[in-house]
Amino acid sequence: MPLFRHSYSNSRSHFYGEMPSGTRTTTETHVIPSSIIQQDEDKGQTSSLAAFKSNYEKLPHYLKSCLDYCYVVSNELFMDMDKGNVVRLLLAQGLIPEKPGEIMEDTAENIINELIGLEMLHELYLFDGLIIEVSEFYEKSCLLEVEEQDFVSKAADSPIHAYIIDFEEDLPPNFKSLLIRSLIIEFYSPRRWQTICGLQFLLVLKLMNLVEYLPDEVGDLVHLKYLYLRCSSKMKTLPRTIANLQKLQTLHLTNYSNLFQLPVEILNIKQLRHLLFIDMSTDVAIRIPRGIGTLANLHTCTGVYAGAGIASELSSLTQLRKLDVSKVSDDHAGELFASIIKLENLVSLSLTAEQPWWVTLLPELEPFSPPPHLQELILRGGLVEMPNWLPSVENLTILELYQSNLLEEPSSVLQYLPKLKHLKLWEAYKAKLIGKKFCDVGGFPQLETLIIASENLVEWTEIINGAFPSLRYLRFYNCGKLRFLPEGLQNISTIQELYVKVLHSDLARRLNGKENYKIKHISKFHWYLDEIDR
Repeated sequence: MPLFRHSYSNSRSHFYGEMPSGTRTTTETHVIPSSIIQQDEDKGQTSSLAAFKSNYEKLPHYLKSCLDYCYVVSNELFMDMDKGNVVRLLLAQGLIPEKPGEIMEDTAENIINELIGLEMLHELYLFDGLIIEVSEFYEKSCLLEVEEQDFVSKAADSPIHAYIIDFEEDLPPNFKSLLIRSLIIEFYSPRRWQTICGLQFLLVLKLMNLVEYLPDEVGDLVHLKYLYLRCSSKMKTLPRTIANLQKLQTLHLTNYSNLFQLPVEILNIKQLRHLLFIDMSTDVAIRIPRGIGTLANLHTCTGVYAGAGIASELSSLTQLRKLDVSKVSDDHAGELFASIIKLENLVSLSLTAEQPWWVTLLPELEPFSPPPHLQELILRGGLVEMPNWLPSVENLTILELYQSNLLEEPSSVLQYLPKLKHLKLWEAYKAKLIGKKFCDVGGFPQLETLIIASENLVEWTEIINGAFPSLRYLRFYNCGKLRFLPEGLQNISTIQELYVKVLHSDLARRLNGKENYKIKHISKFHWYLDEIDR
C-alpha cells in the first residue's frame, strides 16, 4: 500500500497498481501539491485529512485492499457503483476472504458496511438504487502519482488495473507484458480483440462502447471472473467458446435487443453466480436456455423472460438472492409465483409487466405470497390497489412502485412497514394533492429516502409534526406542476437534502420569499427551473 497511479494521454487513461512491499508508506508520501494542501488548511480540512490517513494506515490488509479497489472503480465508474456491483467486483478480484459457513457475497457486504461505519465509504440511495462513494479524503491521503519511468519499474511485477479511454491510442509501450487484472475500456476497435484476448491474467473485463460481437478467442481468457458488455443491436448471441470461462462468476449485459439469446453453452459454467441483463428501457427481456435450473450457484438473475417453461425451472435455483423478471404475463404468472414462493433465500424481487409495461397491468398479485426474507421489492406496471400481503413483509427496506395507477393513496399501507428505508413512487398514484394523512405521527419510522414522480401533483399541503422521524432525502422528479411544498417540512430536523428535478417558477418564487422558512434548515437544495415557466 498505497496504490500508485500513472496517467496516459493527458490524464485520460489511468493505470493503477499496488505499491510493492518495502516501499514508502503513505505517511512518507505527499501526492498533493503544497498549494492544494494550503487550500485544505484554509478550509479547515487538515485535521480530517490527517484522521483519515491515520485510520487508513491502521486498517488490516484485506480492508485496505477492498477500499483501494473501490477507489479504482468508483473513480472511473461512478454510475456503476451500486452496492451489488461493488460486491461482485470485489469477489472477482479475490479480495474477499472465504469464511466457513458464510456466503462470500455476505462477507463482502459486511466489509463494505464496515468501511461505511469507518466513514471511508459512503452509501447513498439515488435514482437507480444504493450507490457507494469513496471518501473525498482518499485520493489526498492514499494515492501516489508516479511518472512513466517509475511506473515501468513498479508495474513490472504488480497486479495492474487499467482504465483506458481509447484502446487505439492510450496504451503504454509495455502493455502486453503487464499483469493486467482489471481492464475497463471506453472505446476500442474490434481489431484490438487479439490484444485483449491475449491478457492471460485478466479477471475483470468491462467494455463500455457498443460491442457488435465477441470473437471465439474470448474463450482464451480462462481466468476471467467478471465480464461486462454493452451490446450493439447487431449482437444476437455469445460464442460457444464462452463455456471455456469456467471461472466466470458474473456475466453482465446491457442494451441488448429483443433478438438476443444466450447460448446453451452458458449452462456449462457451473461457477456462475450472477447473471445480469439490464436494458435501460426495461422493456426488453433476455431469452435464457432451458436447463437454467442446473446453475445451482446462481445468486442473481435479472432481466430474464420467464415464459416458455422457464418459470417452473426457477424454483430449482435455491441459492437465488436477487430475481428480476421482465414481461410478466398471465400466461406464466401462476408458475412464476409458485417458483418464487419456494426461493427462501430471495431478498430482492423485481416484476415488470408486459410491454409496454407503463400502460399494462401486472397479473393479479393477490394469490402471491412473498418469500420470508424479502428486503427489496420493485413492481413495474398497473396494480389498481395495493396487494393485501404487502403490510406483512416486515423485512422490507426498499420499495419501488412504477406506473401503479393506484386508486388509493399508497402511504395508508406503507407507512407502517417497520424497516422501510427507501421508497420510490414513480407515477404510482395519480392525485393532484397530497394531504397530511400521507404520514401520521411516527409514520414511516425508518424511512430515509422518499422519491416522488408525478405529472399530476400540484400541492402537498401539510406534514404533521412527528411524521417522517428519520427522513434524510426528499426528491421530486417530473413534478412540473408542483407549486406548493408542505407546511411542516421545516419541522423535519433530520432532512439533509431536497431535490426538485423540475422546479415550477411559482414554487421557486415562494421558496425564495415568504416560504423560505420551510427549507432554510436543509443543507442541500438542488433544482432545475422549468424552461416553460421561466
